[in-house]
Amino acid sequence: MIEVITNVNTAVNNVVWGWPALILLGFVGVLMTCMTKFFQIRHIGHWMKNTIGAIFSDKNVTGHTADRSISQFQSLCTALAATVGTGNIVGVAGAIAVGGPGAVFWMWVIAFFGMMTNYSENVLGILFRRKDEKGEWHGGAMYYLRDGLGAKKHCKTIGAVLAVLFSLFCLLASFGIGNMSQVNSMVSNVYAAFGIPKLATGIFLCIAVGVVILGGLKRVASITEKIVPFMVVLYLLGTVVIVCLHITDIPATLVSIVKGAFSMKAAGGGVVGAGIATAMKMGFKRGVFSNEAGLGSSVMVHSSSNVKEPVRQGMWGIFEVFADTIVVCTLTALGILTSGLVDLETGALTEAGAAIESSALMSESFRLVFGDLGAAFVAIAILLFAYSTVLGWSHYGTTACRYLFGDKAVWPYRIIFCAIVLAGSVVSAQLAWDISDTFNGLMMIPNLIGVLVLSPLVAKCTKNYVDRKIYHRDVKPMLSMFDDIQAEHEAAIRSEEEDSVRHAG
Repeated sequence: MIEVITNVNTAVNNVVWGWPALILLGFVGVLMTCMTKFFQIRHIGHWMKNTIGAIFSDKNVTGHTADRSISQFQSLCTALAATVGTGNIVGVAGAIAVGGPGAVFWMWVIAFFGMMTNYSENVLGILFRRKDEKGEWHGGAMYYLRDGLGAKKHCKTIGAVLAVLFSLFCLLASFGIGNMSQVNSMVSNVYAAFGIPKLATGIFLCIAVGVVILGGLKRVASITEKIVPFMVVLYLLGTVVIVCLHITDIPATLVSIVKGAFSMKAAGGGVVGAGIATAMKMGFKRGVFSNEAGLGSSVMVHSSSNVKEPVRQGMWGIFEVFADTIVVCTLTALGILTSGLVDLETGALTEAGAAIESSALMSESFRLVFGDLGAAFVAIAILLFAYSTVLGWSHYGTTACRYLFGDKAVWPYRIIFCAIVLAGSVVSAQLAWDISDTFNGLMMIPNLIGVLVLSPLVAKCTKNYVDRKIYHRDVKPMLSMFDDIQAEHEAAIRSEEEDSVRHAG
């Protein structure tokens, strides 16, 4: 049975992660960067000030809401919980082991353009989201595929079909990238570091996940906003120490990354011409696995935010990719590449690096600097990273399940999701990662079609925001594609502006 699943998955994976799909992924990112006039560079000060900067200055960003929506900071933490996971440690290590240091360069490239892909997804998510009778926002790729793409001439059916396909693939992906691969990495690292049986860890995780996700999005968000900042800062401090101790190796490491990205031979030798293709493919795949830009996943939690400005939430999407890949993945890569586990000349693993599994490269880097305590630290970091990822993806799967089958299916889905945690603790590590790759690709394709078709709308909304907020022109805001929500948000913004003037006076 496992062999059949493996063969079928391999065949599908080769299609969804073939060059046409990767070219589509890159093209959409480049297109959105151009159509928004390089927003991520031209307005870097603005989006930094209104994301990470606003956390410390704007109580509306972090303040908890009385209704069923969540704060902007909670939406970021829940999205980062789903993205900052094993992909940042195990995924980066795997990319380097197969694609060499050059894979890191292509991770940077896909992240740079992916910032605007993720931005576009979030803008569309806010524009097309709807509120249910309980006052909870629902949005995501399935909604802008159905109501955005579907509103185009002769596209109603294709929009509806792609929305269903995306939801189905998301539901399956929540069991793969959002569950099995994360749990597998957790139990493997805990076993290696502490000798705790995998099944025992799996049972504990099943309970720990169930207690949170059965409480719904508000409980998930309240947990992730506590875990994510703590775990990211702690992990970054550890990696910064490793990099600083090998600071003299940084120039050679950066040269190796750039040279490896354009090397004609794969890491360690091989067929001429295979090097660039291997490095690029691994960098793209692991980059997307890490930051999820293009999958249409994080938009489902960003759409639940109490924000009114679509571009404001889009900017959180830019920061999400920046923090996940440009910061966390880069430090992971530097930690591995400066540890002596990779030959910077050939790009291949050294004898010490080849002696361990690729998934344990970062753990070994920490062990070489901090001893056994370092290896234990990485095991705990992976445990927290992966646990928070499982929580974040449980919401994505819930959203997809609700869209496909209605509210009554949510509880059964969550129970099945918890059961899959146990399965993930005993399944083959390679198969778990391969299945995750496949479901990622299947989600990506309908979402990217939607973003591509609706790209003029994103550009129009971006120009509207820039005109109003940066150039201070008197322009009617674009807040929603639905008249009732547009009117509601306009009234709320006017009220906030009036309150601000009164307080200033």
